Amino acid sequence: MSNVKLLQAILDKVKSMDNKVDEVKQELEKTETRLTSRIDKLGLQIANFEDDAPTIGEFDKLEKRVSKLENQIAKN
Repeated sequence: MSNVKLLQAILDKVKSMDNKVDEVKQELEKTETRLTSRIDKLGLQIANFEDDAPTIGEFDKLEKRVSKLENQIAKN
């Protein structure tokens, strides 16, 4: 009889460990979902910032315009 009780105690411990692992998995999935949605939001924000940023060509043109203005101000 003591073998049966020992086996039952072992099974109970295994079940409780399995339940704890399942709880950790569920929490991990919730955290992963939350982080994934946050990363998606950040990605969209970055994409919007890139749309607003000037291109290299626009930036070069702006630099030329500023240089022209500097020269005009220096002459006056």
